[in-house]
Amino acid sequence: MTKQEIINQVAAATGLTKVETETVMSGIMTTIIEALACNERVELRGFGTFGVKHRLPKTARNPVTGGAIQLPERYVPTFKPSKRMRTVVNETIMNK
Repeated sequence: MTKQEIINQVAAATGLTKVETETVMSGIMTTIIEALACNERVELRGFGTFGVKHRLPKTARNPVTGGAIQLPERYVPTFKPSKRMRTVVNETIMNK
């Protein structure tokens, strides 16, 4: 599902225009990104939690050449789904 497909479904369900829905969705996404950039957790109850994890520098292998490469220290965004989300996804897929 793409961002545009989500916008279309939300617009149809809420009665908002597609432009209004896209503005709201972009605002939500920007807010989450800015919070993560400030190393803050974002918790959406019933959906999941966004966070940031610190990764130490390490040596890895290039899968094509097999040569060693150095990966620098970095911070990566993470997402942990809520228990409700995991349950709904699991039950829905299992019952297909």
